[in-house]
Amino acid sequence: MFRSRSKEEKAPTDKVTADLSKQPRDPEAPKGRPTPKRSDAQTQRRRAATVPTDRKEAAKRQREARRSDLARQREALASGDERYLPARDKGPVRRFVRDFVDSRFAIAEFFLPMAVVILVLSMIRVPVLQNVSLLLWLGVIVMIVIDSIGIWLRLKKQLAERFPNEPKRGAVAYGLMRTLQMRRLRLPKPQVKRGERP
Repeated sequence: MFRSRSKEEKAPTDKVTADLSKQPRDPEAPKGRPTPKRSDAQTQRRRAATVPTDRKEAAKRQREARRSDLARQREALASGDERYLPARDKGPVRRFVRDFVDSRFAIAEFFLPMAVVILVLSMIRVPVLQNVSLLLWLGVIVMIVIDSIGIWLRLKKQLAERFPNEPKRGAVAYGLMRTLQMRRLRLPKPQVKRGERP
């Protein structure tokens, strides 16, 4: 009994509100919402003006924004500006790892020039030189592995001392990958000289 009355009462009010919304609003009548601040209204108008209406324009703006971001990242990689670096290079831990690696010699950074020399020796059709090139390959690989293990242990110890509460996941691997690049080709560019303490 009560339920049927409540349904009957709701139905007419819904119809009345629907009819009212269809009627044109009197300009003198209150609008039912507060007037926005002038600054809010201006920002809304600006936003509406800057939002492109067609897809081509939106895609063009997106490409331009991406280009400017990439240009900013390239400049940051060259200068070491922390604000615009890619996510993998950001943070004090990664900066310390870069400085730690850049402040010392690593055998792995000379791998590419040595590989070229060994490759040239192996292509010469003299058996003695081919044997020497194989021994050089073996020696270079063993030296790089030993040097990388030493860097790995020292870097892990330094990170544990300097950054006990910060996440260090992937930092040692990041440093070892940096040792494989020649110093002048490293990005972000080295910020310390060899022999300097990071």
